[in-house]
Amino acid sequence: MKAEKLTVEGALVFTPTVFPDQRGLFVSPYQKHAYEQAHGGPLFPVAQTNHSRSRRGVVRGIHYTVTPPGTAKYVYCAAGEAIDIVVDIRVGSPTFGTWDSVLVNSEEFRAVYLPVGVGHAFISLVDDTVMSYMLSDSYVAENEKAISPFDAELGLPIPDDIEPIMSERDTAAAPLAEVFAAGLLPDYAQCQVIEKRISGSVD
Repeated sequence: MKAEKLTVEGALVFTPTVFPDQRGLFVSPYQKHAYEQAHGGPLFPVAQTNHSRSRRGVVRGIHYTVTPPGTAKYVYCAAGEAIDIVVDIRVGSPTFGTWDSVLVNSEEFRAVYLPVGVGHAFISLVDDTVMSYMLSDSYVAENEKAISPFDAELGLPIPDDIEPIMSERDTAAAPLAEVFAAGLLPDYAQCQVIEKRISGSVD
């Protein structure tokens, strides 16, 4: 498995080896040794797994979790194809306001690690795109917030040839500057402390 750092501080992308044969294929999108080498510590204890299926054109996000408690994620595409996006919204981060996009699909099975406090979005490029997530904490609705994926200041790579399909919450979400001004964004230093705690790096 190949591991690479993304521009957003702490975010990683993993590309596993895919083993095809006459029956189909076999792949391991998460591998403990590769993750620990790239991250410098063990993966968080998994509190919840999520599975979403989306039509072509679905835009989910930008979503983030109030920190604390904060949530780290490990995400891959189990079927179909999507643009997966990590947005650094952690106030005080050296890469605040930057983003990375990774093409994820069921041919290469790239996986993306999203550290505590960052924003996450994806755009489904084909029908029946399935995204699979491992989460460090359970979903609590009141802790989940959104930022507009169409924020012109961010300029996320949403293709011009899709008709976006979005939830009411995502459609109504404010741009990053408004959320920042309201004091609703995660603090980078606090995110770092939580990140170390959930990976067992500190007591």
